[in-house]
Amino acid sequence: MVDLLGRRAAVLPRPRPLSWIRLRANAFTVLAAVVALLALGWALFPSVFAGGDPLTGVPAQKFQPPGAEHWFGTDNLGRDLYTRIVHGASLSLSATLTAVAIALVAGSLLGLLAGAAGGIVDTAIMRVVDVLLAIPSLLLALALVTALGFGTRNVAVAVGVSLIANFARVMRSEVLRVRAETYVEAAHASGVRWYAVLARHVLPNSAQPVLALAAVEFGMAVLSVSALSFLGYGAKPPTPEWGSLISEGRGYLALAWWLTLLPGAVIIAVVVAAQQLGRAAGPAVRR
Repeated sequence: MVDLLGRRAAVLPRPRPLSWIRLRANAFTVLAAVVALLALGWALFPSVFAGGDPLTGVPAQKFQPPGAEHWFGTDNLGRDLYTRIVHGASLSLSATLTAVAIALVAGSLLGLLAGAAGGIVDTAIMRVVDVLLAIPSLLLALALVTALGFGTRNVAVAVGVSLIANFARVMRSEVLRVRAETYVEAAHASGVRWYAVLARHVLPNSAQPVLALAAVEFGMAVLSVSALSFLGYGAKPPTPEWGSLISEGRGYLALAWWLTLLPGAVIIAVVVAAQQLGRAAGPAVRR
């Protein structure tokens, strides 16, 4: 193109259409949903996806690489790694769901109380939340599980407590936002009881970002549960858990790379899927 002065104008690249960006985002969300449903199917119906015994193997077939007979290869005892990953999803994901449920309920109640009561109650609760946020969640979970003892249930409780502060802060910010809305003020002015206002107006309109945060934190909880299992705080061997599978395979990393790489890839896929579904489920979460 040439302008009025005879100079050649720079041709700017055309921006990508918004529909293409949305299509890519939707395709990634659909893929994330497929991964999440597959992991859920593994956890609920492991025998349907892997009918073998995850605790027994064939010593003559140990350290078999991934192939048609053993999709994810075999370990040092000849156990099928795919079968152990599928059956390990039940413990790992149930502990993760328990942890997120604890954090969601406790954190939401604290945030609702802080935002609704205000004053000294709000100040006291948020100072405790600030202290919890100052400690890395994995370090806090490690300290708690050390005090509680070994076992998948204790791991779930420890991870859940370590995530409470995130939910409390998001819920409080949403409650403060909703309290300033006109319809809430009108409900108060019309004489509606404060608990009825909270139940009918404040809580339902504050829930969406908190539920979106639950999906995002689910991925972080998977990492925390797997990390504690990797350190030996989860179920006792030979019970398969995703973190313990990586721990068992690290001693054979040079000989059988699939023993650590494939369970780690499964964990990464579930975490990324949870993060994507959390972002697609609602608006940007205020952190």
